[in-house]
Amino acid sequence: MKNELLVQLRRIVGDDWVVSDPDIMQSYLVDVTALPVRPVPSSDVVVVKPADTREISTILKLANELKVPVVPRGGGTGCVGASVPTLGGIVLSLERLDRILEVDRDNLMVVGEGGATLENLLKAVEAADLLFPPHPGDEGAQLGGLVACNAGGTRAVKYGVVRQYVKGLEVVLPTGEIVTMGGKLLKNNTGLDLMHLMIDSEGALGIITKVTFRLYPRFGATATIIISFDDRHAAIRAVPRILQTGVIPLALEYVERDVIEISANHLGKRWPAAKGNAHLIAIITGSNEDDIYQQTGDVMKVCESLGVVDTVMAENREEQADILKIRSELYPVLKPQVSDVLDMAIPPAQIAVFLDMVDEIARKYDTRIITYGHAGDGNLHPHLPMELHERGQLEAVKHEVYNAAASLGGVITAEHGVGKIRLKEVPLCTDQKSIELMRGIKKIFDPNDILNPGTAIP
Repeated sequence: MKNELLVQLRRIVGDDWVVSDPDIMQSYLVDVTALPVRPVPSSDVVVVKPADTREISTILKLANELKVPVVPRGGGTGCVGASVPTLGGIVLSLERLDRILEVDRDNLMVVGEGGATLENLLKAVEAADLLFPPHPGDEGAQLGGLVACNAGGTRAVKYGVVRQYVKGLEVVLPTGEIVTMGGKLLKNNTGLDLMHLMIDSEGALGIITKVTFRLYPRFGATATIIISFDDRHAAIRAVPRILQTGVIPLALEYVERDVIEISANHLGKRWPAAKGNAHLIAIITGSNEDDIYQQTGDVMKVCESLGVVDTVMAENREEQADILKIRSELYPVLKPQVSDVLDMAIPPAQIAVFLDMVDEIARKYDTRIITYGHAGDGNLHPHLPMELHERGQLEAVKHEVYNAAASLGGVITAEHGVGKIRLKEVPLCTDQKSIELMRGIKKIFDPNDILNPGTAIP
């Protein structure tokens, strides 16, 4: 069957775009999931690199007919194993669909192919003096992957996650049909909203080949503030109070001193806050400098009433970039010592309670669980240390941390997704009927279960 499949795939895309050499394929079989929990990829796969939507359609029709699994492959920047092919079949790379097709200034929209990178999207949009607000992290991520994973990141407080920006999609269904959903529209109540089913489907319902995103005008000025407290509960109490002033920061992050200094020291930089153990990092945006000073004054006034011990305001680009660099490099710096990085969302006002619960779990297992994250939207990232994996305690600790989040009304993932490594935890925060409905939707879109099987849906 594999030889016959190779012949037909080469006929569709050309000999140069079918890769069956195991050594060449290795980078297509993994993502950035922490090694102890990363799924083991199948060696019985072939990588195919179609040039356009038509070729993808033909490949999926063939795979559906032969009942061969297909795993869509973007930039490989996911961290829950969604793009790791665990069954024999086809890895379908979108890397050749890499064009930014249009930046429409009049409609404030950008159109790009599914394999175009976030880096190239940002360059095209900024060249037009416009803004694509979301920034989930790695700019090597591809547009189709951003949509399929509903990427989040630090800027979600003010502008929301990727879902809020998707206005149109071109999708190839598992059965090979090409469908268009939405367009350059701000309102659309025509029928059931199939487009939003595709967002966060993690490559299980269709392959996204073209995306239309909404854009915004660029902000006129920015400032970054580090707000320091001695106590985490005081820091977290400040979060809703800041938002209640009407100031909605672009980002509102929480991190503890000893953790952020690990990253600063690694980068050879100095963390600018000299006091306090619990820090909020707020990025304020406005139309001009006067607007920025007004907003930062309102934020500082609120924090003074809650026991703030220090505030540091970075105004020039270099200072702001240093603070963001230190925060952004936390996971890469910590990753070699981490067996899994979690991604739960809880009600923002419960963050300090959750952190105390995590500390209690860590004491029970005689370890340290470093946790930081997006305070403004309640999305936290506990880092489970490698020693838990080495002791055989990783799954037990993970389950307790997830249960802690669920007990506070939280969910197991806010932006990373379920992928292939979080499937068994979904019932902690999702009722059985909802899971049955998800399975039913999958069956309608993908009757032979060929597209990314074993991903996202328990």
